[in-house]
Amino acid sequence: MMDADVIIRGEKGTFDLKTWLQSMGNDHFEIAAVTVAELWHGVERANEANRTVRKNYLRSLLGVIPVIPYTEQTAYHHARIWAQLQSSGKMIGPYDLIVAATAIERESQVATFNKRHFAGVEGLTVIEPK
Repeated sequence: MMDADVIIRGEKGTFDLKTWLQSMGNDHFEIAAVTVAELWHGVERANEANRTVRKNYLRSLLGVIPVIPYTEQTAYHHARIWAQLQSSGKMIGPYDLIVAATAIERESQVATFNKRHFAGVEGLTVIEPK
């Protein structure tokens, strides 16, 4: 499961997303539906000069990486993680809660440059792209 920051850095050219994905061999990457919303939000907020570039980048990415919907099972994991983090005083952002819940539901890892942010989610494996 790729976090939005990985995709955004790929689009900005500060991270070679294509090479990294190829280096991961047989690993299959997915994107949570909420991440797609975050990325489309970035397209909508972009100035005219950047909007087309971002839109094309996002469409090409969505053409090859599956988008995983928010399901009833995702909602269960979301609620559980939310309660645990809230109780511990280590709450993360609402979209990241959904990314984490989606990854746990799928028994997947989260690829992010914000490893510390997701570290408090019990049962979640986080990898930082290199």
